[in-house]
Amino acid sequence: MAKTILVVDDSSSVRQVVGIALKGAGYEVIEACDGKDALTKLTGQKVHLIISDVNMPNMDGISFVKEVKQLSAYRFTPIIMLTTESQEAKKQEGQAAGAKAWVVKPFQPAQMLSAVSKLILP
Repeated sequence: MAKTILVVDDSSSVRQVVGIALKGAGYEVIEACDGKDALTKLTGQKVHLIISDVNMPNMDGISFVKEVKQLSAYRFTPIIMLTTESQEAKKQEGQAAGAKAWVVKPFQPAQMLSAVSKLILP
């Protein structure tokens, strides 16, 4: 049974690169273009992991993480922030919101897959 990962990024090229890497590793991928769009995709199905950008229109990644943590079905879903932001303050804000890992763009797919495999629950 493939694990499902929700990828949230306003850049379609980033979603594509992440999607190709994840699908190549055997994961199912759901894509969303921002936090609001992502929340509409969380309809109760099992999502094993969320990968989210920080800077997005409509709803940024940190707000999105806070919203996800309010949803009982997804409260324990691990979240990786994939972003160009590398300042400590942003990382701490992300961790405080509930993000489990922080991957800085540009990223190596192998580095991201390693973070995914450590966080994804069996």
